[in-house]
Amino acid sequence: MTTRTLYLFGSAAPPVFDVAKVVEDAQRRGFEVCLGLTPTAARWLDESLDGLAALTGNPVRWEYKLPGEPDVWPKADVILVAPATFNTMNSWALGLTREFVVGVVAEGIGKRIPTVAMPCVNAAYVQHRQFERSVAELREMGVDVLYGEGGFVPNQPGSGKPKEYPWRLALDAAERAVSGPNSA
Repeated sequence: MTTRTLYLFGSAAPPVFDVAKVVEDAQRRGFEVCLGLTPTAARWLDESLDGLAALTGNPVRWEYKLPGEPDVWPKADVILVAPATFNTMNSWALGLTREFVVGVVAEGIGKRIPTVAMPCVNAAYVQHRQFERSVAELREMGVDVLYGEGGFVPNQPGSGKPKEYPWRLALDAAERAVSGPNSA
C-alpha cells in the first residue's frame, strides 16, 4: 500500500493531549503523519514534543521556516485540523495567517489539498456571530467542517469532555477525503 501523508494540525484545546493516540490510529490507517501545532498547543505539549517527533518520524512544527531553509515534511495528501479552536477557525476563514498551521491550511485551499476541520469550542463561543460565518466560509471554500450533527457538538463552558472528542469521525473523514474521486 502506498503511504499517504496526513498533516495533523492541533490547536490548544484539551483533546490535543490525546494527539499521540491519534497519530498511532492514523498510522494504523496507513498515513505518514506530520504534526503541526499552534504555538499555545506546542507550549501545552512541550514535554512531549520529542516523543511526538519520534512517533511520527517527522519534526513537530509550530513556526514558519526561515527563508532558504528546506521544507522538512513530505507533500500533504490530506490535512486534518483538529481540535480547531475558535481562534483557529476564525483566523483561517478570515485569512489571518500569523500562525504556521493557519498559513498552511489557508494555502492548502488554493493548492486544492483535501482538508477536514473539526472544531472544539464551547456553546458560549459559538454565540459569537463570526464563528458561524467562519464555518460557512470554510465550507464554501471546500473544507469539510465536522461541526454539528455528525461532528463536534459544543458543550456548555466548563463542562468539556475531552475524552469524548470524536477523533474517529475526524480520521474517517480524512480517509474519505484522500480516497475520494478528487484525490491525487
